[in-house]
Amino acid sequence: MKPRKNKKRVPSFRKLLKTSKVKLDNKLKNKQFKQQSNAKKYRKEQRKLRQAVKDVTSRTSVPLEEYKKKHAAERKEEEEEEEALPLDMMDEDDLKLMEDLAQKASFVTRDLSSSEPIHAKKRKQESVIDRYEKMPRRMQTEPEKELIHLLPIKDKSGIIPQTMEKPVISVAQNEEEEDAEEMEVVEESSEEPQPVLTTDELLIQRRRKLQEKKMHIAALAAAILSDPENSIKKLKELRAMLMELDPNVAVIVRKLVMVSLMEIFKDITPSYKIRPLTEAEKHTKVRKETQKLREFEEGLVSQYKFYLENLEQTVKDWKQRKLKKSNVISLKAYKGLAEIAVKCLCELLVVLPHFNFHNNIIVLIVPLMNDASKLISEMCCEAVKKLFKQDKLGSVSLGVVKVISGLVKSRNYDVRPEVLKIFLHLRIKEVEVKKDTEDITAKKKFMSYKEKRKNLSRMQRKWKKAEEKLERELLEAEASESKEKKLKLHTETLNIVFLTYFRILKKVQKSPLLPAVLEGLAKFAHLINVEFFDDLLVVLHSLISSEDLSYRESLHCVLTAFHILSGQGDVLNIDPLKFYSHLYRTLFRLHAGATNDDMVIVLQCLDVMLTKRRKQVSQQRALAFIKRLSTLALHVLPNSSVGILATNRILMQTFPKTDLLLDNEAQGSGLYLPELDEPECCNAQNTALWELHALRRHYHPTVQKFADHLIAGAPAEGSEALRPDLSRRSGTELFETYNMKGMTFNPPVASVTPRKKDKFLQGDSFLNEDLKELIQRHLNEAAVHRPLDFAKHLKESSLS
Repeated sequence: MKPRKNKKRVPSFRKLLKTSKVKLDNKLKNKQFKQQSNAKKYRKEQRKLRQAVKDVTSRTSVPLEEYKKKHAAERKEEEEEEEALPLDMMDEDDLKLMEDLAQKASFVTRDLSSSEPIHAKKRKQESVIDRYEKMPRRMQTEPEKELIHLLPIKDKSGIIPQTMEKPVISVAQNEEEEDAEEMEVVEESSEEPQPVLTTDELLIQRRRKLQEKKMHIAALAAAILSDPENSIKKLKELRAMLMELDPNVAVIVRKLVMVSLMEIFKDITPSYKIRPLTEAEKHTKVRKETQKLREFEEGLVSQYKFYLENLEQTVKDWKQRKLKKSNVISLKAYKGLAEIAVKCLCELLVVLPHFNFHNNIIVLIVPLMNDASKLISEMCCEAVKKLFKQDKLGSVSLGVVKVISGLVKSRNYDVRPEVLKIFLHLRIKEVEVKKDTEDITAKKKFMSYKEKRKNLSRMQRKWKKAEEKLERELLEAEASESKEKKLKLHTETLNIVFLTYFRILKKVQKSPLLPAVLEGLAKFAHLINVEFFDDLLVVLHSLISSEDLSYRESLHCVLTAFHILSGQGDVLNIDPLKFYSHLYRTLFRLHAGATNDDMVIVLQCLDVMLTKRRKQVSQQRALAFIKRLSTLALHVLPNSSVGILATNRILMQTFPKTDLLLDNEAQGSGLYLPELDEPECCNAQNTALWELHALRRHYHPTVQKFADHLIAGAPAEGSEALRPDLSRRSGTELFETYNMKGMTFNPPVASVTPRKKDKFLQGDSFLNEDLKELIQRHLNEAAVHRPLDFAKHLKESSLS
């Protein structure tokens, strides 16, 4: 007969992988409980066996031979004391009778070695067995059960009393507990007391343990990197060190293991996503190399999953301020562990966007962008920015934008502005337009069977079939995705971004998120659908007229409106006069004593409003803005003055008839009304740019050059023309070039005499006292740093 096969199969690795952690814990607990119960049963049986042996040895009779040997000495003494009858005087019949009586004794007293049968009548006297049977036995009486009276139950029939038996601890349980206590006492007494270590010895011991752990981690990491396919067990062993229990080195070891595993996964992870095998693929026979690769991929995915779960649990424990039962790590140390875990997650988010569980990492990282900890929030924001920057197709960006939109909505728009400012780093330059969707890319069209049959010969059809098969494989394996797919993803991403922006504009207009929303609309306004233009302009104008916005937010509103009109809005016949009037009225609200970024937005607004819309701008509007900007240049810092004068130069070249502002003669009737807020009605043609003459004596040499250039009519050639490095740059670029904390002009004056310094400070009568003091401080600071080039700067600034 063939031996029966064991039908119980060993569970596969995939089945174990799918088993939940809770189920595994329950199985482990049940196994431990069964082992403990079996051990208790075994101890109980041994105890009963020992007791039974004691009872038998105390109650059983001694055999006849042993009895003779035991009492031989006693009989000899009695024989010596008394005269014994000689054996030869006894008859043979008497001796035989005595032996027969001895054999007829019971099985307790007779010689057990004798196997002769006993055929005799029972004695009249009681045998040993009868006496043993008649002895009263000690029966185990069950103790009386004590009852516990519970609350009664009221029913239709009446009140029903309720009782419960009081649990009684058995004698066996008491004996087991006593034995366990005795064993513990014996173990405690056997252990020798450990000597108390000093602080230096503890530090040396900790350093030694830490060095051993580091060497172990390094050895495992080196072995894994040298042969990844055969080192899944070592990878598992290294991951198990994330649960280090030694309180002296637990924190540092866990941090080292986190970072080591991150670097290992970055190196050994393939450049493709590993999908689970189908049932048909599992049962298909493959080569050994293929099977080995499959096992490696399954093990890698499982270990990567467990690693991410450990990182997630570390962050959750810190967020919930929850300690583990072991209390190996303190609550303060958990913050450092959480920071390292977040850093590892951010690195994996950026480096492995193609691998498994990338969406799970996004779901973990995006909520942490709104974390109260500034360090963790900045790490997550920087990681998402890098992800947007390197995402060429747009699929990863779409996933992040969906999670951010859901986070903002779930938090009821109560998030940090940095979360929405992440949208500004999206690489979206074009989207799908409905009328052009069919003409974006022509799909590759293959010949049908009928066309091949009609137009090609048999050999040509054979070659054509092979060629088409190759082309299909190339299209599937092509690394660069098609433009159609890219535009589709960008369109879907931008729709979600605009949906988030419009919800905030509609529901929470006084939210701190409004500046980020307006800035985002200003960047992507040229991609907004034409259908939303009218409603969006109405909302922006209502925000400006409400006067609830800050100056920067109102500038963003103006910039957004003109970005909308400069793109697809050119086809609309809309005159945004209200936005022109608002910017003209609020120009003097710029801070004149400090460097700020509001000037950049103002210069961008002027470029979009006047230069790019030159055909829709009247001459009166251009004259009014040039006059007001020249007046503003007297009040602001030199970097802002350079940007404003560069913008005036572009405006004077864009609108040639504005050169009448360089004349003293009035054009037409009326007086210039500088306090009027309407640029069309202030009669700017009846004034002159007298501010340029004041700016010619400015202490900054670049401001002087621009003033001289504008007084000469902003010529493109000649002696009054600007240098190429100044003429080819816009006002925004020049402002950022000269933008410094404080003054941008630091003239070195090591060789300046006190008389020349006083002459310089007293000669510019238009400077106020604060500005003179600021210049004096910069002159003194420059004397220490650059003492050699004073003559050159003095000549350029016409100070000598």
